Amino acid sequence: MTSRFEETSFLYGVNSAFVETLYAQFLRDPNSVDANWRAYFASLGEEAPGAVEALERRARRGAAEAKPGNGAPAPTAEIALTEEQVRAAALDSIRTLMLIRAYRVRGHLIARLDPLGLEGERHHPELDPVTYGFTEADYDRPIFVAGVLGLEIATLREILSIVKETYCGSIGVEFMHIQYPEQKSWIQEHIENTRNQPNLNREEKLATLDRLDAAEGLERFLHIKYPGHKRFSLEGAESAIPALEAIISRGAELGIEELVIGMPHRGRLNVLGNVMGKSYAAMFAEFEGDSAYPDDVQGSGDVKYHLGASADRELADGRHMHISLAPNPSHLEAVNPVVEGKTRAKQKLRGDVERAEVMGVLLHGDAAFSGQGLVAETLDLSELRGYRTGGTIHIIVNNQIGFTTSPKASRSSPYPSDVAKMVQAPIFHVNGDDPEAVVHVARLAVEYRQTFKKDVVIDMFCYRRHGHSEGDEPKFTQPLMYRKIESHPTTRQLYTERLVAGGVLTVKEADRMVSAFHARLEQELEASKSYRPNKADWLEGYWSDIEASNGEEGDGETAVERALLERIGAALYRPPENFELHPKILRQLDAKRKLIESGERIDWAAAEALAFGSLLAEGYGVRLSGQDSTRGTFSQRHSVLIDQTTEERYVPLNNLAKDQADYEVIDSMLSEAAVLGFEYGYAATDPRTLVIWEAQFGDFANGAQVIIDQFIATGESKWLRMNGLVMLLPHGYEGQGPEHSSARPERYLQLCAEENMQVVNCTTPANYFHALRRQMHRPVRKPLILFTPKSLLRHKLCVSSLADMATGSRFRRVLPETDRLADDGAIRRVVLCSGKVYYDLLAERRKEEITDIALVRLEQPFPFPADRLQEVLGRYPAADVVWCQEEPQNMGCWSFAAPQLTEVLDAIGREGPKYVGRAASASPATGFLKVFMRDQQALVAEALAA
Repeated sequence: MTSRFEETSFLYGVNSAFVETLYAQFLRDPNSVDANWRAYFASLGEEAPGAVEALERRARRGAAEAKPGNGAPAPTAEIALTEEQVRAAALDSIRTLMLIRAYRVRGHLIARLDPLGLEGERHHPELDPVTYGFTEADYDRPIFVAGVLGLEIATLREILSIVKETYCGSIGVEFMHIQYPEQKSWIQEHIENTRNQPNLNREEKLATLDRLDAAEGLERFLHIKYPGHKRFSLEGAESAIPALEAIISRGAELGIEELVIGMPHRGRLNVLGNVMGKSYAAMFAEFEGDSAYPDDVQGSGDVKYHLGASADRELADGRHMHISLAPNPSHLEAVNPVVEGKTRAKQKLRGDVERAEVMGVLLHGDAAFSGQGLVAETLDLSELRGYRTGGTIHIIVNNQIGFTTSPKASRSSPYPSDVAKMVQAPIFHVNGDDPEAVVHVARLAVEYRQTFKKDVVIDMFCYRRHGHSEGDEPKFTQPLMYRKIESHPTTRQLYTERLVAGGVLTVKEADRMVSAFHARLEQELEASKSYRPNKADWLEGYWSDIEASNGEEGDGETAVERALLERIGAALYRPPENFELHPKILRQLDAKRKLIESGERIDWAAAEALAFGSLLAEGYGVRLSGQDSTRGTFSQRHSVLIDQTTEERYVPLNNLAKDQADYEVIDSMLSEAAVLGFEYGYAATDPRTLVIWEAQFGDFANGAQVIIDQFIATGESKWLRMNGLVMLLPHGYEGQGPEHSSARPERYLQLCAEENMQVVNCTTPANYFHALRRQMHRPVRKPLILFTPKSLLRHKLCVSSLADMATGSRFRRVLPETDRLADDGAIRRVVLCSGKVYYDLLAERRKEEITDIALVRLEQPFPFPADRLQEVLGRYPAADVVWCQEEPQNMGCWSFAAPQLTEVLDAIGREGPKYVGRAASASPATGFLKVFMRDQQALVAEALAA
């Protein structure tokens, strides 16, 4: 009878080739092997080659040991096993490898992740040895596993103990979806070498308990002192605070010097106080209704759980880290791309080309992570040129509910984190009631990010102790869950009991820690009664040269010496040497170079390039992104030249001078919300870079309305955060239908107040030139909504001279009449307009030789230039005033401009303006060219009628 050890003796001798040969057959032709073997090899995946190679090495070693003369016994007949015995032993090995692989892939499905244990014991057939043909009688038989799990030979019982401890404890890991072997191997090695168990020393355990004391203590204190206030408590998810501390401390050890954090409202107060170090007295003062701003700073402010902060932390080992928490509205996940943009800008400002010194951390709710499209959009940015930040750590605070909706009703995937698999991010699921496990995966996440510069996800299973907000009654919709929560001990209680049982500290010592923190909060509460903010932090660091807005900022010096413009133009339109340009591009460069030399007929794209080039020469960076921005939607820009043979890229704007600033132009992915949010975050960080987002068509910005409403229009007033972002929105009616005619100027104008931003609709390339340069040369930073043309890009009249951009020129909010007409007193009508319709009016007036109607252009609808309009309109005492627009009456500038114009005309004793244009409409434009042409001709004719 053959012994159990001898069942694996096929590895010594000629029979060892059996599995190798069989596997080779399978690789050549899967149908050439038995169906059972085919299933085994196919399921085994990449483990099979390694296992077979190990079998071969073992066989060779066994054969060598068996040679006469080397002290090994000569082969015996007993070693020459039957094919059936070889097959049985091989099946043992391969089935075991399959089982191990199943635990690597699916072990997380039966891990102990839910602190509430609502699902009970979970089972998965692929993790059951029975599925692979094993019975209890097989559990103690030695099986060869070829070095997998660091073992050569082990029993099934030993193997199950290891894989369950590694993959099915308080931590579940998903990483087998990653297609890069080195990344997958790194995770496998780090979790299997330690059995995925935390190894905190006494000091680290006490520090973890201290953070839990602070997290729970602050929430309970606020609950008692301010029972009627919403605060979106972190209770049930307190381990998020030790997780952030672990990221900070381990990150600092690995070279991270700055963190940019974004998060929703849940737990924000706790993060502000216990991670950012915000004064508890300041927090309590805000609960009393006091402003967070100093008395000399204006602004609407925001609720406590939307505010941001920044802090410089000195860590226990003497290292320092700067941490900023981005403000965020209640639009969950809207802050994600903003944080990525801020992170990218900080890396650029530091010269952090390896992206190893500045890192983003994003906290998410579980329902929001799976439900909000901005999550996927932001993840998709992570590996794209122009948007990479070197990896973000995502912490999903998995409350296992969304407001009142259970996971089964709020997502189609098993986990909220599944969306992150689109970028092959590793996912660490962890039980929030095991704070040491949470700290362990937080450290692993930082190490992985610093090693591979890739996103990584921590899915922390927890719960909400008080429902969505402290005033809700969660039992209305989740009675079973909240019955369980009522009797469930807090994370701090559970961890304290664990440390006491382990002899780390005594009950009295634990109680003293809690009492000391409570006493500190009482002191801070008393101090809050006299607390007054002493300064605003919004104009520090990189923003120290920027001034607070006072409503009289002016335009700065936007003119450029003509000689410099000529030098820039010559460099822009000089073809690179040994570069095969497209013939059309070559002709364009030649034509534009001649226009620069003449100084006349400078078109829109050339004026833009001159604005960019002059800013670069002055040391200001320029960053432009959007769909097809490199070429330009209308093939007008050609910011990057492409060699027609090699596809090598040449960027003329980066080849102007040796000491110039950088020009970055990016063709973005097909996203508006994430990309606009990213650029907003970038501009919020770097005031010396002209940051521009360009919509492919103006109406595409509709997809980013949350970013526009919640950040661009209101950020300065709510959060004391200036921003110089430019939005380029192609706008104009050319009969192309309703979709891309209108950039919806009425929406932006409705958002305008308190000089929160600028809305500009230029009709000349020179004014566009000055508007762009004004963004950097004003002493303040304000968002600029700039409606750009389509047909005017190549209109023969929409041109400017270099003189219009050179010394003595400036941005003009109102453009007065330019043709030679009758005397001002003989002008019977002034037609006010904005944008492309001016050229239609001008052409018709010239055609009909009308000399008693003046055309005045409103180039900047907001801030409304009332003084300048009063001055211009006052020149025509006998004229009535008409507002003409091509947009429908309920769109465009009319609704916004009408009351403003009425005030202007009242001031000079004139009647209010008359409207001329299309009737109000549900759709921005007709889809029929003939109808469009008829309506356009009619409105022009009416505006110029006798």
